Amino acid sequence: MAAVVSIRRPQTPLLVASLVIALCLVAMGYALALAVTGDDGYKLPDTIESVDPVPAAQGVPSQTSVFVDLLAGYTGVLVVDGLELETVNIEDLQDKNKPGQQITLPPTTIFEPGNATLTFRPSADSEIEAFTEGEHIVQVIYWKIIDGRGAARSYTWTFNVF
Repeated sequence: MAAVVSIRRPQTPLLVASLVIALCLVAMGYALALAVTGDDGYKLPDTIESVDPVPAAQGVPSQTSVFVDLLAGYTGVLVVDGLELETVNIEDLQDKNKPGQQITLPPTTIFEPGNATLTFRPSADSEIEAFTEGEHIVQVIYWKIIDGRGAARSYTWTFNVF
C-alpha cells in the first residue's frame, strides 16, 4: 500500500504573521549592527580615551570633577568656560628625598604622566569654586609630549549642571 500524502493549503493569516515576524527580526538585527554605544557614541579623537562628565551630560552636580584620559605620551591643559586652568604635573609635587610621602594637591588641574590624565576638581581655593547652574563648555588642548604645545590639537564638549 502506498501512503497518501496530502498537501495542505497555507493559511493566509498565519503566513502573513510569520512574514511580519521574520521582517521584524531582520530589522532588529540590522539596527543592532548599526548601533553606536559607549564611548564610540561621543566621537572622541583617537588620542582621547575618555572624558568626564560625558559630552552633553545633563544633571551634573555643581562639584563634579572634569577628567580627561589621554593616550600615553600625551599631555595637555583644560579650558573651562573660556578660562585656561593652571596645570601641575603631580611628579613635580613629590619630594624626591621622601618617596611615598603623602602630598597635598593644589587647587589646579593635576596631570598624572603615568596615566596621562588631567583632573580638575572645583574647590574654594581654585579658579572655579563650583560649577554654576546651566551649560558649561570644556576644551582640552592636548599634544604629544615630545612634540610640544606647538603641535597641539583640541577637543571641546559641553555638560549641564542642575
